[in-house]
Amino acid sequence: MNNQEHPKSRARLVAGALFRWARNALAIVGLTFIVYHVCFHVSVVVSDSMAPTLQGEHKTMAQADWVLSERVSYWFRKPRRWEVVRFRQADHTEVAKRIVGLPGETVSLRDLNLVIDGALVPRPEALSFLRYYAWGNLDGGKAFPCGDAYYYLGDDSRDSLDSRFEGTVLEDEILGRAWLIIWPPSRMGFVNPS
Repeated sequence: MNNQEHPKSRARLVAGALFRWARNALAIVGLTFIVYHVCFHVSVVVSDSMAPTLQGEHKTMAQADWVLSERVSYWFRKPRRWEVVRFRQADHTEVAKRIVGLPGETVSLRDLNLVIDGALVPRPEALSFLRYYAWGNLDGGKAFPCGDAYYYLGDDSRDSLDSRFEGTVLEDEILGRAWLIIWPPSRMGFVNPS
């Protein structure tokens, strides 16, 4: 009798262990899914308006940058100048651009450089390549007031549909901060300057 019950007990132990393993695995997958959808977003860059920071599709989607954006930073602080943010435009298109003007500031350009409230703003060393062209609402030395919103520009400002043509973006329209390039492997790295 004892020998016959032993295999049944062992089978119950194995079945119980498998059930606990499956339950824990499903809980981890579910938690990962929830954390990703609440805190992160992956998008594929489709244009070169943020080049060279973000590279768009050239021949195939596999050659474009895949960018991981995070939402958590803006739960605790406001967007900062020089950060690349992801937001939805009026036509519901999601784009990534660099914040250059903050609420309450007046933006203008002088000699391809950013001017805020009449003073030249130095760029971080990592962004020394940026050259901003005074087109659209900044043409001819005009200044543009940000009001209660953010002024954004594309890094390739010769070919970027940005605040010079579209106006500013409100804080509640910002979906997150571009954080990491996760694909292709040759371009993996952080998006924003440290």
